[in-house]
Amino acid sequence: MNPATGSTICNVPFSLKEEIDQAVESSASAFEKWKEVTLTDRVQYLFKLKNLFENHFEELARINTQNHGKTIVESRGDVKRATENVEAAIGAAYTLSKGEHLDQITTGIDEGTVKEPLGVFALVCPFNFPIMIPFWFLPYAIVLGCTVVVKPSEVTPVPMTWLAELIQDEVKFPPGVINLVQGSRETVEHLIAHPKVKGVTFVGSTPVGRHVYKLAGEHGKRAIVQGGAKNSILIMPDADPAIAVDSSVSSVFGNTGQRCLAGANLIVTEEVNRNLIEGIAKRSSSLKLGYGLDESTEM
Repeated sequence: MNPATGSTICNVPFSLKEEIDQAVESSASAFEKWKEVTLTDRVQYLFKLKNLFENHFEELARINTQNHGKTIVESRGDVKRATENVEAAIGAAYTLSKGEHLDQITTGIDEGTVKEPLGVFALVCPFNFPIMIPFWFLPYAIVLGCTVVVKPSEVTPVPMTWLAELIQDEVKFPPGVINLVQGSRETVEHLIAHPKVKGVTFVGSTPVGRHVYKLAGEHGKRAIVQGGAKNSILIMPDADPAIAVDSSVSSVFGNTGQRCLAGANLIVTEEVNRNLIEGIAKRSSSLKLGYGLDESTEM
């Protein structure tokens, strides 16, 4: 849905269990060849991926806004942060892949550590940052020789689906390195239980995160699980009132509050309490609501 208009913008079919199995098998098969590709060559694919983001920047931002509803400025930030994660993965690839060597750990014996890619990872993504959050994980996994199956949110599946098609057409990873499936709870549970999935990454609500972590543990899978959170904003007496007000309002209402880093609790000293509350109330009431593609819309 486009939440700004209430209209249906496309239909996305939920993946059947057989199709999920095909995606995992495709990734598992691709892994056997991908892990043998040199690190230098894998990095070259990420350079192409970075170029894709830059060449389709505005297009991706607009699609993101139309499916999620956030402002176009925030969607540009979504795409920018995804691009920066690709850049970070390029920069970190050589360091992250290095092993260690300890000379003479005991008499006549050296000790060496070699880092090896593990296999297929499932990336379970939330609705609030449809482009950025998959790329908290995807570029790092694939540059280090793993393959991935991405499951976007069923609420905001369009941006990542569109992006996956662009990646297939322009970056041309070997088939199976990146796969995409659709669905909700049943899809995630089936992915985690699949014997060829080595681990899962998850970003979402804390109750669902606990379920994912428990399920991963039961199946002996590695898991990176990030749940919900809300932050406190502490404003000291010597703070600049104008900056404090703008920063607080931005934190609370940015991305319509749909951020795990959003401010939810305001902590102030008694002497600044009244003026600050009035300033925040005034600034909040002046926020311009509207369609996210309108450049002047703030929320």
